[in-house]
Amino acid sequence: MKNKNIEIIKNKKDILAIILYNSYYSEGIKFFTPGDFSQQLAFISHKAGEIIRAHTHNIIKREVRFTQEVLVLKKGKIKVNFYDNQRKYLDSRILGAGDVILLASEGHGFEVLEDMEMVEVKQGPYLGEGDKTCFKGIEE
Repeated sequence: MKNKNIEIIKNKKDILAIILYNSYYSEGIKFFTPGDFSQQLAFISHKAGEIIRAHTHNIIKREVRFTQEVLVLKKGKIKVNFYDNQRKYLDSRILGAGDVILLASEGHGFEVLEDMEMVEVKQGPYLGEGDKTCFKGIEE
């Protein structure tokens, strides 16, 4: 699925990434991820004066099988390269300021095209270098 606002990048049936471009807009609440993803991505829009009820989140034991991460590009431009589980290059996308990407599965690498700042959100606890396996991609 691709349009100028959102793109779902797949390798066969596997979702590699979901890109929410800065130009995306929708009224209300719109989730883009399947319910079984360990990281959920949504866009939320409310008008002034609406209420989001106070709440807490219940303690629920969850099983995380692999790390999914969300990147919010605040400034600059990056190229995201996508790889399959055999470390074969598949495709690339350019992201700019305001774009958001959920990296859902398989491999990825980055090339910084302009000085950039981004926010990363992923599950923890973080295991340091034991959390990932690096390999030589097209960005090297």
